[in-house]
Parts: sequence; C-alpha cells; structure tokens
Amino acid sequence: MKVDLEGKIALVTGAARGIGEAIAATLAASGATVVYADVDAKTVQETAAKTPRAFPVAMDISNEAQVEKAVGEILQKYGRIDILVNNAGVNTAKYRVNIDQFPLEEWNRIVNIDLTGTYLVSRAVSRGMIAQRSGRIVNISSVLGVIPARLQCAFTSAKAGIVHLTRTLAIELGEFGILVNCVAPGSTLTEGTKQLFYSDNAAESDRAKRVLSHIPLGRPGTVEEMAHAVLFFVAPESTYITGQTLCVDGGWSAGGFFRDF
Repeated sequence: MKVDLEGKIALVTGAARGIGEAIAATLAASGATVVYADVDAKTVQETAAKTPRAFPVAMDISNEAQVEKAVGEILQKYGRIDILVNNAGVNTAKYRVNIDQFPLEEWNRIVNIDLTGTYLVSRAVSRGMIAQRSGRIVNISSVLGVIPARLQCAFTSAKAGIVHLTRTLAIELGEFGILVNCVAPGSTLTEGTKQLFYSDNAAESDRAKRVLSHIPLGRPGTVEEMAHAVLFFVAPESTYITGQTLCVDGGWSAGGFFRDF
C-alpha cells in the first residue's frame, strides 16, 4: 500500500514491540516522522533507533501527568501532531476466570491502561488538533471489543469502550476536521501471543487450535496486516471515513459468537 505521509508527525503508543512497533515502522516507511511512545523506556529507545526520523518517548498512558508532559514535549519539538495511534494496552493471562472470581485490582489495571489511557492521550493530543483544525486518531481495540468472550470481563469491557469512545470522538471532533476511527485486531502473532497460545507447550497448542477454529482463514494475523489497516485510515485519500471500526480478524467476527478459550 503506497501512502504519502511526508511532513506528517505521528504519535504511536505501545510502540516498543508487537503491533505498535509495526504500526510505527509502517508510518515511518510512508514518510511520517514518528514518535515511539511506551512505558518501557529502554526498549522503546532501542526500537526507535532502528527507524529513521523516529523519536522515543517514555510514557505510561494511565498516568495523566506523564501523558501531559510527553505530549507537551512532542509539541515543543515538532510544533504539531497530525496522527495519533492509541495502541498501548494490556490483558491478563493469570486471571482467566468468571466475574465472580475476577480481582478488582486486575480490573482496575486493565481498564486504567486500555480505556482510561486511550482517553488521556486522546484528550491531550486533540487540543492541538482542534487548534490546527486537522488530525487523524486511530484507536486499537480488539475483535473482543466487538464479539463477547468469557473469562476476560475487564479486557472485553475496556476494548468495547474503545469502540464507543471512537464513535463519540468522531462526532465531537468532526467539525474541526479530525477523523477518528478504530482497528479491531483478531488473534495476532506477536511474542506475547506466541507464549500464550502458539508455543510448543501441549496446553497452549490445544488452546491455539480452539482459537484458530473461530477464524475462517485458519491462521493468526500478522502485525504488518494490522499496521496496514491503520495506514488505510490515516492515508490522505481517506477523507470521508470517521467513527468506524474495522475488524482485521481473518473473518472471526463474521461468526458473531465464540466460546471461551
């Protein structure tokens, strides 16, 4: 996909690894200057160093003071932010249990990062976008924010919230020329999911088979496939699309429901 982002300043959260790293690298390859933001300061510096015109920033998106400070530094350095990709997020591997057993502290951790963090960064960045009367925001939700799942009440709730937050921001910010959309990845092959689902361990292998049984294409997605969906939303030609959620899930959501895994 050939997209010209020359002269654009992009901020990608959770960019140290995985989907976020692929998104940041894809935007940079299309000509954008990309700020790689992540709570892991050491790794994000190493990751950003691989890419020309990249600037690393340490930022915990659930920390209001850190978000405001980081966005202020970016604006001071570049003068504007044209593209925001809210990718940073977490889930739980330890607590795959029903709601009656789900710990409040784990609920708060996931919701504070996945949903509140998306709100905090969007709030901080949107001020500048409103002033310049232009901008693109792409939020990263999940197929589990569209199709419900058992044993992940915090994650599914937070990711569903991101879908609706996307719609809300689209109708609030549209008059300022700001387009807000959402990508909902399905099961995606990263270092994290390799350990959780796709390892050689028998239990994980069985779980992987159950996950893949819900995917018509029969395979997990790649981080590059998720990044190209983001690239579509931020392309200069995508000027009349806002408030939309694109499931990049190999057909998973076409089924409408799946069992727990």
